[in-house]
Amino acid sequence: MSVEIVEATIADIQAAMEQGDMTSRELVLLYMERIADHDKNGLTINSVLELNPDALFIADALDAERASRGSRGPLHGIPILLKDNINTGDKLHTSAGSLALAGLYAGEDAFIVKQLREAGAVILGKANMTEFANFMTEGMPSGYSSRGGQVLNAYNISEPTGGSSSGSGVAVSCNFCMAAIGTETSGSIINPANLSSTVGIKPTVGLVSRSGILPLSNSQDTAGPMARTVTDAVVLLDALVQVDDADPAMGSSLGKRQTNYAQFLQLGGLEGARIGVPRDYYFEELTPEQLDIFDQALRTMRELGAEIIDPANIPTARQIVYSSVILNEFKASLHAYLSALPSNAPVRSLAEIIAFNEAHPEQTLKYGQTLLLLAENNTSGTLTETQYLKDRLTDLRLCQVEGIDAVMNEHRLDALLFPADFGSRITARAGYPSVIVPAGYTSAGVPFGVTFSGKAYSEPRLIQLAYAYEQRSKVRRAPSLKSFI
Repeated sequence: MSVEIVEATIADIQAAMEQGDMTSRELVLLYMERIADHDKNGLTINSVLELNPDALFIADALDAERASRGSRGPLHGIPILLKDNINTGDKLHTSAGSLALAGLYAGEDAFIVKQLREAGAVILGKANMTEFANFMTEGMPSGYSSRGGQVLNAYNISEPTGGSSSGSGVAVSCNFCMAAIGTETSGSIINPANLSSTVGIKPTVGLVSRSGILPLSNSQDTAGPMARTVTDAVVLLDALVQVDDADPAMGSSLGKRQTNYAQFLQLGGLEGARIGVPRDYYFEELTPEQLDIFDQALRTMRELGAEIIDPANIPTARQIVYSSVILNEFKASLHAYLSALPSNAPVRSLAEIIAFNEAHPEQTLKYGQTLLLLAENNTSGTLTETQYLKDRLTDLRLCQVEGIDAVMNEHRLDALLFPADFGSRITARAGYPSVIVPAGYTSAGVPFGVTFSGKAYSEPRLIQLAYAYEQRSKVRRAPSLKSFI
């Protein structure tokens, strides 16, 4: 077998399978070998939390199906990793990185996992993540979980991985899988995609089902694809967007959801596009190197025919401060999730999770559990707190109507362009979509990306822009996975 899987795309692998140069079984074995050599040895990247014991059997079955009946489509036989907060009704656990949930078998696939299986994907395993989507405690490094340990940045192990879909982003970047699914509440796809030099699509809340995913915030959570190319991320997105009647948020996608996002992979996507740059506030923490990378991205977009409106400042940017929304929604959302688990689930409430951690402090409380305690002791779980209600209304006003909507309407924009993940707070609270694409690397080798963001259900336009930019810039390179001296 002469197929090179490092940086191979889904289309590359499908072509090899159709030509008989590779099987799904062989592909799974190659990823297992890379995980053994580099994730658990060498740099000990630690991005893969658990492998599916049936992955090879599933691959065999899909190979046999291809031979007898043909391919189901672009994901047939393709190994995918899932963030560890996404339910699978198989022999994989779903723990959100917590030892308190380490023994949990969810009993049923999340809706999006059912879609992936129907599309022919091989669920390779679960990716490590920041415990409880980085709502465990204050001061805990991104990528750490008590169950899985610390995920490392493969480009520079002294740098952070970003959270909380850190394992998903790093595993994709290191070619431990073809692609992965992450989840985002506030930057948890865009941030790790930025620091792993991968493509991340954070969909509009309501485009992708939330059913069967251990939650953080009912109003902000969404799953989304992480891949090495825009095309591969879109292939994954197309498999995820089926309507789930059990998720009320999906009702808002009526008449706005596309059935084929791949049609928007257009080389001329930037021609005539109006892209706004919100300089005020969002550029204050950039280093000179990062600013140079961003400005080079702008030059590339101008070369491709985009009109850059710079600045196109968001009028409410400096008003978007602390909000109690996630704190209050966590307890309510978690209890709803736990109530739907099988009767033998190890814990049934936030209080029981806290008690488990207190009983096993050496294993679970390396960084404490201040946020879990804050949610348990200061929120009712009924979403009736006055401050919560006011903050939710304020978030919608400042982030949607008076924020992103206002600046995009004023300048007639197709998208806003943020450096790295710096726009994640406003887009997350608005529930609006983003697509991040690699844009370069600092002298220390740390990846840096640019993020296209827009109004609700503007994924088609964002995909056009991101794809056109990616195809011209082509800056992504795989990490060497060699030890740093």
